[in-house]
Amino acid sequence: MKLHFHKPWTSPLFPVSRRDFLVTAAILGCALALCFVLRIAGTIEGFASPVFVLAVLLISRLTTGYLYGLIAVVLGVVCVNFIFTFPYWAFNLSISGYPLTFFTLLMVSIITCTLTAQAKRQARLLAENEREKMRGNLLRAVSHDLRTPLTSIVGSTSAVLENPDLTQEEQRTLLENAREEAQWLIRVVENLLSITRIGEDDAKIRKESEAAEEVIGEAARKFRRRFPEVRISVSIPDELLMAPMDPILIEQVLSNLLENAVFHGGAEYVVLSLTERNGCACFSVADDGTGIPKKALSSLFDGKAPSHTAPDSDGKRNMGLGLSVCQAIVRAHGGSIQARNLERGAEFSFQIPLTMEAVL
Repeated sequence: MKLHFHKPWTSPLFPVSRRDFLVTAAILGCALALCFVLRIAGTIEGFASPVFVLAVLLISRLTTGYLYGLIAVVLGVVCVNFIFTFPYWAFNLSISGYPLTFFTLLMVSIITCTLTAQAKRQARLLAENEREKMRGNLLRAVSHDLRTPLTSIVGSTSAVLENPDLTQEEQRTLLENAREEAQWLIRVVENLLSITRIGEDDAKIRKESEAAEEVIGEAARKFRRRFPEVRISVSIPDELLMAPMDPILIEQVLSNLLENAVFHGGAEYVVLSLTERNGCACFSVADDGTGIPKKALSSLFDGKAPSHTAPDSDGKRNMGLGLSVCQAIVRAHGGSIQARNLERGAEFSFQIPLTMEAVL
């Protein structure tokens, strides 16, 4: 026999929420306490109505839907009539102005709830537009980042297959080129999966308290293995720094920034550092490369930044996609990311909060 459980009734206009219930109870409790204090202090009659008007306004603004605002209206009118209007602790429906008080509270609640719903709807539309803009930027970046490496792979492998007279060294060079392009494609796909996952409405990245030093160490180890010719130094604080994060995604941010230093800055030396500042874990990647063109600084993280490789390069790698991913991941952790030019080279830095509450 199967048991069927039904979800509790809810409505877009009258949603039931534990949080909203607690907010309503807290505000009404504060309003009651304030009115009792004012009555004990001998304040003139009529103080209760504006206090409960303010309470209804706050409840309607801070809760979702109309349910809790209407509850606040009824309870507010009852409190004003029964507790804070003479004769005290008795109902008197013949009091002058009583219907006006009820109507005023009701209209305040309805108008505030309507305005709040409109504001939330506009915020959702803005968020959807931002996601659509991100998708468009990704498509533009991917169209280049995927097509060119695939063309290079096909060309290299075809040259090996169609030219049996090539020397072993020539074949090795072509195959190494194909492998390098395949590795780049893997990184692009990883970036796409990450940013798509973060962009989903119901996606929640996994944040656990992790040692930031270990994440930096792993990113540096993989970088040394892939780019043995580039020197890298790591600077970490003396004390262990724990931060709530998804370590795989933060490592991907560091890997993207390190790769950009090599591919786009032509760096020969990179400094990867970690510090604690203003309640945040601050990561930094500085290099001795060519720096960032001034025209690109304003659009680095929107997916439209052009490649600025050396003149003899084929310009096959576009840094916009990787930096869009970095920004999306850092923002999902409640942090921020910046870039600036140094006297020589450039520095990319980002910060994530050290408290779990700040990133929820």
